[in-house]
Amino acid sequence: MKVVILSRRRSLYSTKRLVEAATARGHNVQVIDPLRLAISLSRRNPKLYYGGRVLKNVDAVIPRIGASITAYGLAVLRQFEMAGTFPLNESQAIARSRDKLRCLQILSREEVGMPETAYARQPGDIAKVLEVVGGAPVVIKLLEGTQGKGVVLAETNQAASSVIEAFHDLDQNILVQRFIKESSGRDVRAFVVGRRVVAAMERRNSTPGEFRSNLHRGGEGFPIKLSREYRQTAIRAASALGLDVAGVDMLISNEGPMIMEVNSSPGLEGIEGASGVDVATSIIRHMERILGRRHARNKIGA
Repeated sequence: MKVVILSRRRSLYSTKRLVEAATARGHNVQVIDPLRLAISLSRRNPKLYYGGRVLKNVDAVIPRIGASITAYGLAVLRQFEMAGTFPLNESQAIARSRDKLRCLQILSREEVGMPETAYARQPGDIAKVLEVVGGAPVVIKLLEGTQGKGVVLAETNQAASSVIEAFHDLDQNILVQRFIKESSGRDVRAFVVGRRVVAAMERRNSTPGEFRSNLHRGGEGFPIKLSREYRQTAIRAASALGLDVAGVDMLISNEGPMIMEVNSSPGLEGIEGASGVDVATSIIRHMERILGRRHARNKIGA
């Protein structure tokens, strides 16, 4: 099969591993920076141009779209979809996951466990927002933040009010969540491919005073065997958003798993290193299974 991986750089660990796995299984792989693709819109003839030439006959596209290029990256992915190319994670599913508020709204509708969360834009609503999540300590998150950036722990209601007001003055959209004390400095990432968890790790941050466990913030990953409850929660979260491949981050709470974030372009380095699982090959095999079923249906309908 001809496979395109949308990635800014071929040298990135996750991109490199996907190329290795797909090539080892006999696929023709091309890594393309989505910003270097041009979109042509015409009646019933969607086209993508790369290096001045029309990109043709692509069987599958694997999006590795960074948060900084979400808008254009999703436009490119939609163009592939319009041309009939199979996307490993559809554009709409990625868009849902990137919008943190929309993501939590969907998970709330599906009754997936998460910390109590509130959102408001008016300064006069701050007291009610804090009341809704149970009061301080609370976690305040920028809607556009990634990798633990733009996340603040406020120990008192007064501190929380000051932080929220400051963000509002900067015209920033924020979420306020109940702080899960027993999970401070650690969480779980489950890597979902299809409808199963193929690998998992517990992330811990031993830095004094640091409540975030992101590997980019100094956290470390350790292998873990997830309970059935945690596996099912991760699968339900990915399924609710329509994601075939997802990194589902869960807080470890006394009330069971609490979804913290669902990542549609999860990195492979941390999870493969911690778990020892060849996640890249699991992704490629899943892609093959879906395309195999699709081709079988097309033959029956022919």
